[in-house]
Amino acid sequence: MLGAGCEDEWFGPVSGSVPSSSLAYPQELGKYSVVPKRAGLRYDFAAVLEWFAERVDRIILLFDAHKLDISDEFSEVIKALKNHEDKIRVVLNKADQIETQQLMRVYGALMWSLGKIINTPEVVRVYIGSFWSHPLLIPDNRKLFEAEEQDLFKDIQSLPRNAALRKLNDLIKRARLAKVHAYIISSLKKEMPNVFGKESKKKELVNNLGEIYQKIEREHQISPGDFPSLRKMQTQDFSKFQALKPKLLDTVDDMLANDIARLMVMVRQEEAQMPSQAVKGGAFDGTMNGPFGHGYGEGAGEGIDDVEWVVGKDKPTYDEIFYTLSPVNGKITGANAKKEMVKSKLPNTVLGKIWKLADVDKDGLLDDEEFALANHLIKVKLEGHELPADLPPHLIPPSKRRHE
Repeated sequence: MLGAGCEDEWFGPVSGSVPSSSLAYPQELGKYSVVPKRAGLRYDFAAVLEWFAERVDRIILLFDAHKLDISDEFSEVIKALKNHEDKIRVVLNKADQIETQQLMRVYGALMWSLGKIINTPEVVRVYIGSFWSHPLLIPDNRKLFEAEEQDLFKDIQSLPRNAALRKLNDLIKRARLAKVHAYIISSLKKEMPNVFGKESKKKELVNNLGEIYQKIEREHQISPGDFPSLRKMQTQDFSKFQALKPKLLDTVDDMLANDIARLMVMVRQEEAQMPSQAVKGGAFDGTMNGPFGHGYGEGAGEGIDDVEWVVGKDKPTYDEIFYTLSPVNGKITGANAKKEMVKSKLPNTVLGKIWKLADVDKDGLLDDEEFALANHLIKVKLEGHELPADLPPHLIPPSKRRHE
């Protein structure tokens, strides 16, 4: 686990009952041991993390909402994760200890700080919450914390399903890196004299390696992210490497263009046929079950345990509108319903989904119960909740239940 916070300490790789493919988890996700940086480590910790980063599926950086300053030491560690930015997720912990307005400022400050270190076009995913078992100090953002926690859990639980695909992507990265290494060594060797002044020329080339990177980037149309660490390359004795072999590069290009594409199709087919896999145990167990599952009793789930139809409490208000829309034989047409529904200012795509859910008998018309249901779903959406893919049983109008 990497983190910034408590007394400016940050932590090393976790151990315990975690999947071998994962580098870090928030502490409350299970029982793990951590290695404090201040324990007087006698090895290059950043190099160790880089080794782990190449072999894991997910890297989680943990920040304290009260202390966002990123020390130079922690910054160097994050930079050691270069070329693995797609594996990085960030957790902003202890967010229940600050007010909503302050939380917005903290989130913005964190994104600004990370943007200076993690140099990628994609914005890193930050999960906001309070990942422990204690009561929330400020419960105003409970729903946000629950949604963020479930998103984080889903991300972690999905790792086994896509393991083979990620390994294939790692193979692609390594192949591209090998190509870039070959271009770098070839470019350096071309500049070396045959007899005299080899050592002085070597030092000059190493010092100007950044310019050589830019030249190769332009000549071969290579992304800057595919280049190895400049600092590491400057410590290597490139004169010991072999000269460029164009045939080997052609083989790598053929692999990337053809073999990888075929492997990608095969991997996706095999993963689709495999039984569903997910990380289990600890905080993952029971989080989606019972009345305390995310979203239970809220939005479209409101009234799930009620005996009476939940839409019924507002139906008299909806009936007043319904009878102004010229119903014929107790039903209104789609055109008349549309005139009222568009007043919500929801996009047509959303209103179309609401119409599909509300037209329970699929006759292209709405009776008074279906119209009330449509308005209830509009209210659910306007309150910021998601619409269900299918109409839940407790929202089916009472008259339609009798025909089932």
